[in-house]
Amino acid sequence: PEIRPTKIDRPSDASGLVDVGDLNLLLDDPEDIVSVLESMKRITDFKLDLVNTRISSPASEDKRLKDRLSCEYLRSADTLEKYSNPDALDPSADPNIVGGGGIFSAAEFEGDREFSKAASVMKLVIDGIAGAGTIEMGGYDYHTGDRRTGEERDFRAGQCIGACLDYARRTATPVMIYVFSDGSVSSDGGIEMVNGVEKGVWSGDNSSTAASFFLVYDPAGAPTVMNQGSADPLRAQQIGWMRPDASVETSASPAANNVNLMVETVILNYMALHGQQNLFAQEQFFPGHGLGGAAARDRLVAFEPLQSMNGGVLS
Repeated sequence: PEIRPTKIDRPSDASGLVDVGDLNLLLDDPEDIVSVLESMKRITDFKLDLVNTRISSPASEDKRLKDRLSCEYLRSADTLEKYSNPDALDPSADPNIVGGGGIFSAAEFEGDREFSKAASVMKLVIDGIAGAGTIEMGGYDYHTGDRRTGEERDFRAGQCIGACLDYARRTATPVMIYVFSDGSVSSDGGIEMVNGVEKGVWSGDNSSTAASFFLVYDPAGAPTVMNQGSADPLRAQQIGWMRPDASVETSASPAANNVNLMVETVILNYMALHGQQNLFAQEQFFPGHGLGGAAARDRLVAFEPLQSMNGGVLS
């Protein structure tokens, strides 16, 4: 069956992924619990073979439903077998994350929900337990009539991003972080002094000034900018450009004026880090994409394959 997303908002959500109901109240040994779950799966499979779901359209739906029910027992048993100790998923129990030598002090971690949420997601992703994760942070519309509030919120987001990069460094794990927003703002020219620097005050929403970016860390060495054969070797570091009036040039790239194509561009770059951008247009990936031919797609790639990757997998 399909892999479903899971909402992780706090450390208890992460450790709660190992959930076997009341079995842990009846049995002390995780191996015994796994054996019970496996037996429950076998009994369920036998029973399902005798059940008529009365679902005949489409023809495969009956089998899909039965597989889904059967897999729930197997998934729980597999998760418990891998992570018999929930602390293995709990960021607050990881000395790399919380404590005297950790990324956050205990006071920081317990006093800021954004830090504990970011840590919960980053641990699952960077430890290889989750395939990908999204850390959503609210309150970034900058409708406060000043610049200072936005600067403080940006700094907080930067701390969370920095925590992800630092945890990747500590665990020697490559990571790609994509930073995006559901909107953008502009200034009317008003100036505010923030930390000794004069900056424009955010005055309102402006969909023409948006920009997204991604960061890449590789423990095997700094990522190398893709060689585009251009006179400007840094061209690949920025896809597209801004007009003199500070608005996005919408014809600069397919991603500049289409949010779906921007997502495709990000995925293309993720695959390129693995040396697999040649697979992007294949049937099992994105055959109906809108990024053009192979040469056009190569111009949208920022980095060469990571040194820590070999054949698309971590070496």
